[in-house]
Amino acid sequence: MISPPALNAVLNGASAILVTLGYVMIRNKRILAHKACMIAATVTSAIFLVSYVTYHYRLYAAGQAPLHFPGTGAPRIAYLTMLTSHTILAIVIVPLVILSLARALRSNFVAHKRIARWTLPLWAYVSVTGVLIYVVLYQIYTPPHP
Repeated sequence: MISPPALNAVLNGASAILVTLGYVMIRNKRILAHKACMIAATVTSAIFLVSYVTYHYRLYAAGQAPLHFPGTGAPRIAYLTMLTSHTILAIVIVPLVILSLARALRSNFVAHKRIARWTLPLWAYVSVTGVLIYVVLYQIYTPPHP
């Protein structure tokens, strides 16, 4: 069975791939493929958000804390810098995705394009750094097994 953190990393990775494919599709004027990719990326990200919040809620309800980065020195600074930027942008990206999607679904493509220029790279960054955070925290600095 896949752990909740691993599931969240898979969902983040899938979102990053879908956002990238959506960008490639619109650059190649494949509008329906772009729309399908971006809707799939939105659904994937929404599933991630529900999974992430549920996992952390259950941890706190059980009196447990999430895993903390055990490294020191430069690796710790690098990890915390990535985590901080990821967290801040993850908060920022939610209304941007909703606004971008709403404008596209209303066929307001001029306004959609204007906001999507910000949304897409930030969304890709948040998705990719989500995977990197998992890899660093759960694969490179493997937690001890009881």
